[in-house]
Amino acid sequence: MGKTVRMVRFPVVAVRQEGLSDWFGEKSGVRHFHQSIKKAMKDPSKRANTPFVIITGLSGSGKGTVLKAFEDIGYFCVDNLPLELILKFADLCKRAGAQIDRAAIVVDVREGSELAKFPRVFQRLKKYELAVSLVNLEAPDASLIRRYSETRRPHPLTHDKPILRALTEERKRLAPIKKLANTVIDTTKFNVHELRRYVADKFQEQKASSPLLISLISFGFKNGIPVESDLVFDVRFLPNPNFVRTLREKTGQHREVITYMKSFTQTIEFLKRVSDLLLFLIPNYMIEGKSYLTISIGCTGGRHRSVMITDEINGILSSQGYKTKVVHRDITV
Repeated sequence: MGKTVRMVRFPVVAVRQEGLSDWFGEKSGVRHFHQSIKKAMKDPSKRANTPFVIITGLSGSGKGTVLKAFEDIGYFCVDNLPLELILKFADLCKRAGAQIDRAAIVVDVREGSELAKFPRVFQRLKKYELAVSLVNLEAPDASLIRRYSETRRPHPLTHDKPILRALTEERKRLAPIKKLANTVIDTTKFNVHELRRYVADKFQEQKASSPLLISLISFGFKNGIPVESDLVFDVRFLPNPNFVRTLREKTGQHREVITYMKSFTQTIEFLKRVSDLLLFLIPNYMIEGKSYLTISIGCTGGRHRSVMITDEINGILSSQGYKTKVVHRDITV
């Protein structure tokens, strides 16, 4: 029987382990939290490569969804862990052997005034023999307000404030933490399932023999560059099908647009040069141990040129045996 995924939440604590099922109430939660972790310890050896992920960000940006995604890929997950327990938890994880070989926690404004101490705690945490990373989730105010309107859940800082004022205050409190983040994810363009897949693709431990996962994103510059981009290519110099009346309502996946684009020598030359560059870069990225590469290709609106070029490059990379996935972010905008 495989491992059972674990989830811990405060103030009500639920710990699930293989052969262990404890449910603790609010008053005894912290004490039994330590006891439950200690029960899981079988190997006191230090694990310098143990992933320890801290998830933070704005309320409504998807922290619960992301934490659930980490749970699905085998992380020991803790939501709303009190700040004073983070270093203690990290110390336990460091010595927990195979029973806790990766962990993820959420830290956000629910910490209250204690949140101001987080940067100092994080600097101390980075000295531990753990692979520590900080993931910050972002979304524009308009998206967050819409999500709160749909779920009808109160913002933790709302009290008697309008939601927009609460978000402004939250951004201010989280700003010092965001500066420390290794990864910033704008969740606006993801639905729940896409966000969970993205987290799994980016953080799931892969075997050494597993191929690099290449994510190809087409986008429109008018809607912003994808924040997760490793490489960005601007194809706005190519002839624009949007100015051709019969092609305006089509996309870069329609045969007529593809034929139109390929009728220009600069399109063919660009594909050749970019493909040659990528086929040089990717093996070297793999040698350096990179497991996830995001290539973003942008035009003005993200419906014609970037879509066509992205699909063409995807075909070239796939034909060379690389594992790829394609996201046309703005094709329906």
